[in-house]
Amino acid sequence: MEGQRKTALITGSAKGLGKMTALLLAERGTDIVLNYVHSEKEAFELREAIRRKGVRCEAVQGSVSVPEDRERLIREAVRHFGSIDILINNAGPFIRERRLFMEYELGEINELMQGNLLGVMHLDHLVIPMMRRKQWGRIIHFGFGHAAEARGWPHRAAYAAAKVGLVSFTKTLAVEEASEGITVNMICPGDIRGANKERTIGEVEHLQDDESPRGRPGTGEDIARVIAFLCEERSDFITGNIMDVSGGLDPIRAMIGSGSVQTAASGTKKQP
Repeated sequence: MEGQRKTALITGSAKGLGKMTALLLAERGTDIVLNYVHSEKEAFELREAIRRKGVRCEAVQGSVSVPEDRERLIREAVRHFGSIDILINNAGPFIRERRLFMEYELGEINELMQGNLLGVMHLDHLVIPMMRRKQWGRIIHFGFGHAAEARGWPHRAAYAAAKVGLVSFTKTLAVEEASEGITVNMICPGDIRGANKERTIGEVEHLQDDESPRGRPGTGEDIARVIAFLCEERSDFITGNIMDVSGGLDPIRAMIGSGSVQTAASGTKKQP
């Protein structure tokens, strides 16, 4: 596969971390399949910006929580580009409101599990045969800080369970597919919020973030740079890793240490 143009499918890539990853991979000569649910305007604007970089790009609507949408997403990607060499499972539903497990509706639990675990497994299952045929592939999963430790995360029970399950799946799949030239790794972003998801390191390196041990806010570029490295030709010896890209922040321990693990109505200060 060395020297050949590659195609990357990035779920949830119209905005935020997925957008920054798409832009960086495009700058390095990778064709891009964008994915969005509701952000059609942003997806089409990004598609045009990526095309101006001299690579091919398409945008496909669909939710990773819906099996039929996942299958259509892969079909459309293959129709446009022939195959998928890089799969970046960036999208995943998250409920920002803090709630005890018993305060979730069953439908919400199912959506969190589908979008963050089962949907990821399904997409991997669909693309691995294409990667095996080429004896080359890169799969990236997304977790949360310290997910590999499988600690409890109060008020995030379903989301955390899905991501911790994905840790085990990442490590298993990495071993099973290593001989096929396919690497599988997980990126665990720090608490990167709001506009910082689409900022570069240069835009924030002089800003102060008192919650971050590094001292500055994290950015989308911090995440995109690690993903781009893992997708390089000679990164084939790096597989099955769970990588915290967090500036040293441990959001779960910080939240528990504050004594804020109460009910959703307790009025806590932070929402990790």
